[in-house]
Amino acid sequence: MKLRTLLLAALCAFAPAASAQDWAKPRLEKTTRHYEYVKVTHNQRIVTAFVTYPEVKTKATAVIVIHDNQGLTDWARGMTDQLAEAGYIAIAPDLLSGMAPNGGGTAEFAGNRDSVGKAFSELGGAKANQVTADLEAIYAYAAKLPACNGKVVVGGFCWGGTQTFRFATNNQNVKAAFVFYGSPPNDEDLAKITSPVYGFYGSNDARINTTIPKTIELMKTAGKPFDPVTYEGAGHGFMKSGEDPAGSPENKKAREGAWIRLKAILAKL
Repeated sequence: MKLRTLLLAALCAFAPAASAQDWAKPRLEKTTRHYEYVKVTHNQRIVTAFVTYPEVKTKATAVIVIHDNQGLTDWARGMTDQLAEAGYIAIAPDLLSGMAPNGGGTAEFAGNRDSVGKAFSELGGAKANQVTADLEAIYAYAAKLPACNGKVVVGGFCWGGTQTFRFATNNQNVKAAFVFYGSPPNDEDLAKITSPVYGFYGSNDARINTTIPKTIELMKTAGKPFDPVTYEGAGHGFMKSGEDPAGSPENKKAREGAWIRLKAILAKL
């Protein structure tokens, strides 16, 4: 499993770079919703997270957003704003917290892809348990927010999609897991999942898609709900590429369809 995770991190690094995301900044600059950075502490470790709140009168479900292998970028923070716009509390932890020079996180790597890639290799290997502990701390923080209704779900993209699937094996209290083009955990761990898992995949993503048939079979055998949807013509990372003004029509269409589906599922939880 560690080798597969390391390979995924390495291969994802060759996906279209999104370090420069100027197109993602206007949403954050213009939003009227309240957002803030918070520090979540556990076991003498501090994890920075970006939280955006919806403008609603009642308590809301919280969504943990797990970033891709670029870290907590403008796009990842923008996703929290879009979820808040839809009526949900969204919290995106910077899982690179403390790993950059001088103990910083994503911002302090300053787009150095070699250093970022090395950090993610560590998170997929020696520091895999750190990711689990960080996400558990973020889950506990989100669930206890005064504005939260006690329901917490998790969703992630690419590397974050893999971590979403993995976190569902470690936390039996998440209400749902939304895996965007991530790989599944090992066969034994799949049986530990208690929440429904919803998969979002692009048809032009053979590397990830080869895992889907076996995952369907294993989840069915284990009696675990797994609902994958593949979007025709879309490639790996279509949620980000489809939002980029320069993105292909296929990725844009897939992103729109996936976003509609995500909101429809969230509304039923």
